[in-house]
Amino acid sequence: MASIDSPVLLAIKDMDNQVFGAFSSHPFRVSECCYGTGETFLYTFSPHFSIFRWSGENCYFVKGFLDSLQMGGGGGRFGLWLDADLHQGSSFSCHTFHNVPLLPHHDFTVQELEVWTFEYSKPALV
Repeated sequence: MASIDSPVLLAIKDMDNQVFGAFSSHPFRVSECCYGTGETFLYTFSPHFSIFRWSGENCYFVKGFLDSLQMGGGGGRFGLWLDADLHQGSSFSCHTFHNVPLLPHHDFTVQELEVWTFEYSKPALV
């Protein structure tokens, strides 16, 4: 995603067919500190559709490491965590989004993962 400079939508389906994910105001990248804005949020379809927006409590939106991707933080847990292979992950309640875990169990194995980017185009002049 190094050449991307737009918001991204992450969608995950785990091995139990639970669907959940996140919207990030900035593309995912390796970083020394957290990045993103209050437009970043987590979402889940389990057991019904819910969105967890920024609580205003901290700004731990997104942090990329070589070995993981972390979204949300505070209280020692991440709202959404993925390993470097995008194969294993976990979800816990966190201060950034005041979310419940995004699925009934905290740890998961990814069955499918998609990331969509958004492109802004200026309206044509008439």
